[in-house]
Amino acid sequence: MTWKLPIDAILATTPLAGGAAPAQQIGRSRADRPIHGYTFGQGPLTISLIAGCHADEPVGPAMLDRLAAYLAQLPTSHTLLKAASWRLVPHVNPDGEARNAGWSHPFPADDQGYDLAAYLLQVEREPPGDDVEFGFPHDGADHAARTENRAVATFLAAGGSYNLHATFHGMAFAAGPWFLIEEGWIGRTAAMRVSLRQTVGALGYRPHDVDRRGEKGFTRIDEGFTTRPDSRAMRRFFTERGEPETAALFRPSSMEYVRTLGGEPLTLVSEMPLFLYPHQASHQGEPPLPTEPKSARRFVAWAHHLAAEQGAEALAVQSRILGLHPMPIGDQMRLQLSFLEAGIRAVASSSA
Repeated sequence: MTWKLPIDAILATTPLAGGAAPAQQIGRSRADRPIHGYTFGQGPLTISLIAGCHADEPVGPAMLDRLAAYLAQLPTSHTLLKAASWRLVPHVNPDGEARNAGWSHPFPADDQGYDLAAYLLQVEREPPGDDVEFGFPHDGADHAARTENRAVATFLAAGGSYNLHATFHGMAFAAGPWFLIEEGWIGRTAAMRVSLRQTVGALGYRPHDVDRRGEKGFTRIDEGFTTRPDSRAMRRFFTERGEPETAALFRPSSMEYVRTLGGEPLTLVSEMPLFLYPHQASHQGEPPLPTEPKSARRFVAWAHHLAAEQGAEALAVQSRILGLHPMPIGDQMRLQLSFLEAGIRAVASSSA
């Protein structure tokens, strides 16, 4: 079959009520909130999808909520269910979602984005050691891992090995969308990368394009594409910085965990920016544009000071002057689904 996801229909689907059928409770969070998983289809192509690992990244869960609701309404004879077996966990980290509800809820309209001042003044994110993405168990007996990770690991393991695994993430600031892929699949994803860049351009964006030279596992492939991070590279990075205690906190990522289940899955990480800065960032002086981690920390410190001295509206005005603006949520979800579609095509083509 020619893989094509009905992206418009998926985005137009109303998410299911929390815990409503066909969701199954696969575990509970540290704060005793339910974690729900979905299983769809009986096809030979096996797909696992998760989102929400980081507390401050709400768009991936919103997209997977819509995808789960769409798949739930399909007849069992539908091509998407006959060709593939799906396992979805839209909200891996419900406690993190609750802590960030002040700025991320109610969910904005798809053609809008989040409020920068609300985000900067209320956002919370887990430090290393509590990072759910890098918290998966080393094996089935690893009871020291977070309860959320153990629940998701058990749910995914029940599906056997996978052809494709994707985890949907976000960034606070970037010049455009950024796509991370499995290093071993670089040679089999050239057409996928060209197609996705065309989709990005058609929506009026340019890919975020950085070269981190292998830091933490990020090696640039080509425009907008980088290899996915790796826990071993994370540990090496912090060890070389003289922070062995931090290095020891990194467990396997969801991508690494899925690879232990067998096969040679294509693993994908989408990174959609909540806020865009000008692609040609020429601003000099203070405040700095948040174009990399150091300048982002300085920008956030400046933003907190300005908001405390002059209020949130002054921060909003100055941010607009700098050229910072929210990325529409509908575009973020559309590109996440486009990435997924392109990944499935690559896998289907490779196994044909």
